[in-house]
Amino acid sequence: MKKIALFGECMIELNGEPFGVMYQTYGGDTLNTATYLARVSAPHALQICYVSAVGSDKLSQSLLTYWQADGINTQWVLQDENRSLGLYLIQLDKQGERTFLYWRNQSAARYLLQHPHFSEISNQLSSVDMIYLSGVSLAILPESDRELLITYLTKLKHSGVEIAFDSNFRPALWESLAQAKSCYHALLPLVDIALVTFDDEATLWQDEDEQQTIARLSAYSIPKIIIKQGKKGAIAYQYPQPIFVPTTPVEQVMDTTSAGDAFNAGFLAGYLQGKSLASCCHQGNQLAGIVIQHKGAIIDKSATAHLLAQFSTIQ
Repeated sequence: MKKIALFGECMIELNGEPFGVMYQTYGGDTLNTATYLARVSAPHALQICYVSAVGSDKLSQSLLTYWQADGINTQWVLQDENRSLGLYLIQLDKQGERTFLYWRNQSAARYLLQHPHFSEISNQLSSVDMIYLSGVSLAILPESDRELLITYLTKLKHSGVEIAFDSNFRPALWESLAQAKSCYHALLPLVDIALVTFDDEATLWQDEDEQQTIARLSAYSIPKIIIKQGKKGAIAYQYPQPIFVPTTPVEQVMDTTSAGDAFNAGFLAGYLQGKSLASCCHQGNQLAGIVIQHKGAIIDKSATAHLLAQFSTIQ
């Protein structure tokens, strides 16, 4: 059985009209990926562990119950007696594109590495096959903790653990472009699978096209590079040439909130079974295409239930 540890933060989500009806749920980029990965993976084939911190309040405990019901192993989710969950509000335009407001500066997950029991987790992470994290996983941490996390990841890399990274650049979470670039420069040489969105790469690195993104990431000796292109599809690059994997258009886009996270889940579900990069990207496109037709970061599990048997088939 393969074992993957996903590192990051989950927050309470408010979704609705300002000064109108608001719906409360939850989400966070790596938690979204963990959830969808658990939903489309056979339990006997993959163990999905989330690495984070929550509060000790009832709301935090309710989250753990939901995650466990989805098949996520929460043994590495620490409880912080002094802090609780972050909060974000989503506003959608008529095209389903979203803007966010965040309240997360004192969230438990931000101070995960300072938790007195985090060292117990870090000592166990060498038992996993893959670590998955994102640019948000890095951005929310205090700077000294980012450096410490990269030190941990360096040791895991040398012990044979694969590192998968979604750059997921969010400018509001960084002090400056220079700070984000410096942190990414330190991490990217450790990465085995880069799962990036071209729009993010263009914003952070001023890439003019996908070939420039491939060339830049290849300079870090990253073996597998996946570039997400939204409604166009994805590009998978493994030396010597890229492969384009198109999407199937959907009739109506309701909410793109976790499209990239869902793509990553579909991709990793295939990758951890040994499928080709093209097949993995096809799974990612397929799962994301379903998710964007519903509101919220995490949709009802019935919408993706049919993918479990399909994705479990070795191609």
